Amino acid sequence: MINVSIDSARSLYEVDGFCLFPEPVIPADVVERAVDGMDAIRRGEYDTDTPPQGSHWKPGDDPDALCKIECPHHASRAIMDLVRHPALGDLVGAVTGADWVQVWWVQLLYKPPSDDNLANIGWHADRQYWNVAWDISRSDLFTAWIALSDVTSDSGPMRFVPGTHKVDFGDAGDFWGQDLDALRDTIPMPDGMSWREVEAVLRPGGVSIHDMRTLHGSGPNRTSGPRRSFAIHMRTNRSETNEESNLTRFIDDEVKAPIIYRK
Repeated sequence: MINVSIDSARSLYEVDGFCLFPEPVIPADVVERAVDGMDAIRRGEYDTDTPPQGSHWKPGDDPDALCKIECPHHASRAIMDLVRHPALGDLVGAVTGADWVQVWWVQLLYKPPSDDNLANIGWHADRQYWNVAWDISRSDLFTAWIALSDVTSDSGPMRFVPGTHKVDFGDAGDFWGQDLDALRDTIPMPDGMSWREVEAVLRPGGVSIHDMRTLHGSGPNRTSGPRRSFAIHMRTNRSETNEESNLTRFIDDEVKAPIIYRK
């Protein structure tokens, strides 16, 4: 169910650098199977017989830390079904106005309940981690973030800083930074722009879409259950790789890096 008009979402995406679809875009049964796939991967079980890519978190690591696993869709059919779902492809195609959209990388993000900052995600813009793999000045790169649990204000939702996609912050910010207030103080805001945060509160199957230049981060999960999501990194036809990189190693493999939308 799309609860936000595509025209308004596209306008917000262009003006703010992100847009939100709080109500489910992905059907409940697809989400439920992807949750099972996520749990299997966290146990080290891969129904495709292909493991994820080398990841910061591996089965057996600290259960109270942020679990971030690279390319889980290679290891789970259910997760690949979610990534390739036509509703997602139609949505990102409409918001970006692209001729086609390709998924080139996916990250599993499991944020456990915590009373400390072990699972925070520091303020950052994705472009600072992608500028080796991609020609940033000539590439249209963005992320669709899909909630698999009820993401509330208490569960450590993503927070976006509107309009920051129009500013070059260089390498300011740090994904792994745990003190969000201290990290914020290191990011210089240009004259005339104030720091304002918008929470991405989403129901299971809800989606946020953000530009690679938009500053975002998230705090601790204060609820009793995990915050579950996938960050699906995409490119449009208006993109060029910079040089051979691990991040773009599957770019010519439409099985592992599927094109999910064509006009």
